[in-house]
Amino acid sequence: MVSLSRRSFLAAGAAAVAAPAVLAAAPRPRADLAWTDVVDWPIEGRAFADRKAPYDRLPARAEATVRKEVWDLSRDSAGMVVRLSTASPELHVRYRLTRSRLAMAHMPATGVSGVDLYGHGGGRWRWIEVTRPAAQDVTAKLFGPRPAGEARPFLLYLPLHNGVEKLELGVPAGETVAPAPPRAAGRKPLVCYGTSILHGACASRPGMAWAAILGRALDREIVNLGFSGNGRMELEVGQFLVELDPAAFVIDCLPNMTPEQVAERTAPLVNLLRGKRPATPILLVEDRTFGNAWFDEKRLAEHERRRQALRDAFAGLQRDGVAGLHLLGGAPLLGDDDEGTTDGSHPNDLGMMRQAQCVAAALRPILGG
Repeated sequence: MVSLSRRSFLAAGAAAVAAPAVLAAAPRPRADLAWTDVVDWPIEGRAFADRKAPYDRLPARAEATVRKEVWDLSRDSAGMVVRLSTASPELHVRYRLTRSRLAMAHMPATGVSGVDLYGHGGGRWRWIEVTRPAAQDVTAKLFGPRPAGEARPFLLYLPLHNGVEKLELGVPAGETVAPAPPRAAGRKPLVCYGTSILHGACASRPGMAWAAILGRALDREIVNLGFSGNGRMELEVGQFLVELDPAAFVIDCLPNMTPEQVAERTAPLVNLLRGKRPATPILLVEDRTFGNAWFDEKRLAEHERRRQALRDAFAGLQRDGVAGLHLLGGAPLLGDDDEGTTDGSHPNDLGMMRQAQCVAAALRPILGG
């Protein structure tokens, strides 16, 4: 016989299991909302004008130059940010994703396919809401209703490991939403080239990718050219990097490279960047440490071999007189307590925060504070 308290516990558990289905249900369409397509807004992280699709990260001409894997991954909207301003008491979003795969085994739909809203308050950027995609077409309320007030700036981060075909912002009829004022003149972006970790795996939501955290910390646009499994210091990618004029290049490719590739490719990529952008600082980043490397001597040795190859290449470039070159060690990137990853390799939100803090600390003196 099941006691009353036992039956109550089971009923509560059943309700908890059923709850996500209710939360995932699509909201009823709102007839009183005015929708604005942001496709022609100055979206940050969308660095190239000649795109094949609106939210691609590389120009259309790159399709014939880079490997297919890189091109396909460049169709993800990772790192793109809609900077907006509104005094509306409500804000809604609707968008269509390019792929039906909304989540991955090690990364939730909120990070893979969600859009993530921050608002400015108390002198800093603060989180507000993230969408919880249940289908390729997503409609969600981001906030409201709220009391009327003055216009406030917001950041809306786009999906990390999915693409966007179309994205609209909705406010009640009579309200307005517009692009936020541009950043101060001369505030150049940071261009980052790397692996799945830069791409955003495995942040729980787009605003928690380390590059997004870095952008808020340094108050700069970030151009995220992370390509999952395919960040390999390739000159075919480098030729597009040099078309941009950033405050600094951040190269974080070691997790996808062998020590031999690091030895072969570091100098050619740095020389390409330096040849076209002679005054732009370059920060080379060693690979992070696997969370279980303390238990796996082979893996720990692989880390050391890749890092040593980068240090050797760095020293050789310095001997050759290459100026403005900097190196960030990999050991502290995710912390020293082995708790910074989702699957050993990819950072969880804690690891993302730690890597962002390390990169920010390295860049501040390079950028002049």
